[in-house]
Amino acid sequence: MPRRRVAQRTGPALRTHTEQIVTKADGAWYVRQIRGSGAGKDYRCPGCAQVIRPVTAHLVAWPVQKALLSEAAIDERRHWHTACWARKH
Repeated sequence: MPRRRVAQRTGPALRTHTEQIVTKADGAWYVRQIRGSGAGKDYRCPGCAQVIRPVTAHLVAWPVQKALLSEAAIDERRHWHTACWARKH
């Protein structure tokens, strides 16, 4: 007997991430903490230009207001080492 497919629900109803708004010298940013278990690939930190390896806790930040040429502010998100983000002006 074939298995029945169960649709997976996605969207705001199942959202588990929480962002906080942080103000830096260059504006307001949404910031989300990423646990080490939630990171599945390499990212390049814009603060130090080093690689953030998988399974490394870090954070994701994107501006509250989108840039002029971006479709949405979330498109400008970047993954940062926590210490590099703390040093950002």
